Amino acid sequence: MISSIIKGSGSYLPAIRVHNEDFLSREFYGANGERLVKPTPDIVATLQKITEIKERRYLEDHLMTSDMGYFAAKMALDSSSIDGESLDYIIVAHNFGDIRKGNIRIDTCPTIAARVKHKLGIVNPYTVAYDLPFGCPGWLQGIIQANYYIQSGDAKRVMVIGAENLSRISDPHDMDSMIFSDGAGAVILEASETAQRTGILSHLTRSDTLDHAHLLTMGPSYNPDYPDDTLFLKMNGRKLYEYAIKTVPPTLKACIDRSGVPLEKIKKVLIHQANAKMDHNILERLFQLYNQTEIPADLMPMSIQKLGNNSVATVPILYDLVAKGEMENHRFVSGEYALFASVGAGMNINAMVYCHP
Repeated sequence: MISSIIKGSGSYLPAIRVHNEDFLSREFYGANGERLVKPTPDIVATLQKITEIKERRYLEDHLMTSDMGYFAAKMALDSSSIDGESLDYIIVAHNFGDIRKGNIRIDTCPTIAARVKHKLGIVNPYTVAYDLPFGCPGWLQGIIQANYYIQSGDAKRVMVIGAENLSRISDPHDMDSMIFSDGAGAVILEASETAQRTGILSHLTRSDTLDHAHLLTMGPSYNPDYPDDTLFLKMNGRKLYEYAIKTVPPTLKACIDRSGVPLEKIKKVLIHQANAKMDHNILERLFQLYNQTEIPADLMPMSIQKLGNNSVATVPILYDLVAKGEMENHRFVSGEYALFASVGAGMNINAMVYCHP
């Protein structure tokens, strides 16, 4: 049988580390345009308690999203010894394109995928490069599309990249800006002849747009005295949290059930790192749906404490760190199962069960 197997991975973490202490001089405002009464140190401490974020990475001034995508892609090719000319597709998931430091204008022409392919120096005209804007679940949706290409016989190798630069699209006067960060991750999915079911076993995607389309939007600064009408990323955090903990667990259960893999055989859960409290709550509710309460301590690797929420880049970065042995007490073992999951703007949710070859 033909299986879709991850053959290589890479990631790029920007060099600039921004700690919570760096926000102590900020002036934060609410959506009503009024300055928050709560002292900034208390706001920072509360956010850390809820999200567990202690630091995050910001992109160096001279770089953009396509640069991060290229760095991650190059690492994936180098670590797997795969020739870029053999790729059938390059799919880049992102939401804001290239944004220059000090000039917040979204630039997607040419596409980020075209720029990455150009930077890689790939000549092959049949290496098709395109972008996928799908909120935070974009990278995982790219993997799902790549799997369809492979299973249909249309492709043998597909690179899927998640790259995002949220630091330049965040309102400096919105306390949610402390959550966002930058980074990129990439994997190469390959068609492999296998005797047993392995690789991607099942996946599931849903979009809840009727009542939840605008939980993440673009809007002006909360500071009424901000000098221009620049649009920043805005989030209805409370409603998003409520949506996620209610909707994500049954979606994950449906995907697991579709795979035929018992919950207890899943040894790793790689979930989008948006809020540590939310992720733990989602996992607890998933186990409750199976009438189980004992959650293995090493089941869910977490990167949010040091990397923040870098949107579509979160899960591929997390995968690469575990695959390279850079996450303490976490590793992938041949024959074991992993659950990938993400939730974000749209609102969109997706999940995938994967068996390591």
